[in-house]
Amino acid sequence: MSSVSVRIDESLVSAARAAAKAEFRTVQGQVEFWARVGRAALDNPDLPASFIAESLMSMAEPREDSTVFVPRSAAKA
Repeated sequence: MSSVSVRIDESLVSAARAAAKAEFRTVQGQVEFWARVGRAALDNPDLPASFIAESLMSMAEPREDSTVFVPRSAAKA
């Protein structure tokens, strides 16, 4: 993966630093995550940003850590 240097306002970097620490990401990883959420939100204006963020995080989880979805109707049967 290649990298590019960009200028980002210091207040955004500070916010990314705090969020990155809470989410166990690098600052670069946090800014990239926010960019992916923003891009997906623009592409899908009907979806809440929180849903998009949670979806992106779940897609990044290892497959072996996932659990199979069982609808309530199937669980009762």
